[in-house]
Amino acid sequence: MGKKKFYLTTTLPYVNADPHIGFALETVQADVIARFKRLQGYDVFFNFGTDEHGIKVYSKACEENKDPKKYCDEYAKKFKQLKKSLNLSTTNFIRTTDKYHIKAAQEFWLKCLKNNDIYKKNYKSKYCNGCELEKTDSELVDGKCPIHPSKKIAIHEEENYFFRFSKYQKILSQLYNKNPEFVIPTNRLKEIKTFVKKGLQDFSISRLKSKMPWGIEVPNDPEHVMYVWFDALINYISTIGWPDNLDKFKKWWPVTQFAGKDNLRQQSAMWQSMLASAQLPFSKQIVIHGFITVNGQKISKSLGNVISPYDLVKKYGKDATRYFLLSKIQTFEDGDFTHKKFEDAYQADLANGLGNLVARISGLARKHLIKKDKRKKEISEEVAKAIEKYELNKALEIIWEKIKKSDVYINQRQIWNLKGKQREAAINYLIIQIRQIAYDLKPFLPETSETIEKIFNGPKVILPKSLFPRLSNA
Repeated sequence: MGKKKFYLTTTLPYVNADPHIGFALETVQADVIARFKRLQGYDVFFNFGTDEHGIKVYSKACEENKDPKKYCDEYAKKFKQLKKSLNLSTTNFIRTTDKYHIKAAQEFWLKCLKNNDIYKKNYKSKYCNGCELEKTDSELVDGKCPIHPSKKIAIHEEENYFFRFSKYQKILSQLYNKNPEFVIPTNRLKEIKTFVKKGLQDFSISRLKSKMPWGIEVPNDPEHVMYVWFDALINYISTIGWPDNLDKFKKWWPVTQFAGKDNLRQQSAMWQSMLASAQLPFSKQIVIHGFITVNGQKISKSLGNVISPYDLVKKYGKDATRYFLLSKIQTFEDGDFTHKKFEDAYQADLANGLGNLVARISGLARKHLIKKDKRKKEISEEVAKAIEKYELNKALEIIWEKIKKSDVYINQRQIWNLKGKQREAAINYLIIQIRQIAYDLKPFLPETSETIEKIFNGPKVILPKSLFPRLSNA
């Protein structure tokens, strides 16, 4: 029998701007789960990539006087580099301009059409270009989108293809009721259940090519291109071989999806109804994470508060950047970034916490012969439970409590004054503790974990360089 399979994916960000820490947060959170599942013995498929069609991308390409595909090529590279910069264990990078994805999107369209879920009509709607979504009056605040209040609501009036979303109200309600952990956290599940219960309106899934040419052509109708959301969501199945390699698809499906709270409707309702229409199984689970604000404000180029993950990594390192995103931002809640908060966390938790403990134990054990640890290593039970609930910041809190306890143990026992067997026993105890801490950190700070393991691998301690040098300006 082969290994158990686990497939997870992030959403695909638009390539209308450089990567920022908001998307870095999502990929790093998903990476923890991917690494954790591998430690549990799973074979993991971990997908991320770029969403490259639609009006936002087309407008940016035109603004920069570039061919849309060449523009996308440039920006896709910037997102692909996150794998190396954030030390992501992703196994696949998909672009919605990839030929195999385009073919899959067109085949998926035909499946929904065959199921009588696609039809054409003239319509007039209010539309937010920022969300690339139609908006009802009840969703607007003072006539503006609450997510993009600076953008003017557009009025769309044209002939489009529509998807029969209204047909799937009962099916979606049944899905949520039968699977109480389908959307987590529970407040997001309640939110989508309420949305569906109010009644669903069919949504537009095409645009006139004469008005917006940058998209996947609708099968058998070259005058229309697919609406960006319809196209992009299909990446979750095209990336694992659908429809050409059904053996590969069946091997990995269903998927666990990471998504921001602004994606709740698209991921847990629109996409699931599309899957039902194409007669494919639902996703496995939708994990909805919070947002990052910067100095208390939403990330915005106009405000000049966009924080590049590349800049943070260059200055502080991969694991320090991962640590802040995973420990100081609660998985399901919004969190705020400031350079002071980042540096305070670095100094207190990494330099003076973990880094200092490793230096203390290695200093005490430098002349000590280290026994090989023959026990099978596993993530600590309480850490594993927190990860399984996606409470990643809580898991790190548990690990940091262990770090503090080891520091207290050194101070209370005054190990530097112990002699003979007492000293040996105390050092052996500390080495067991730091090895377990290193193993618990594998999903979170993989480079640091590996370094600590090498230091205490034996038979003698390798005295390390400082894991996290103290900041000179703090």
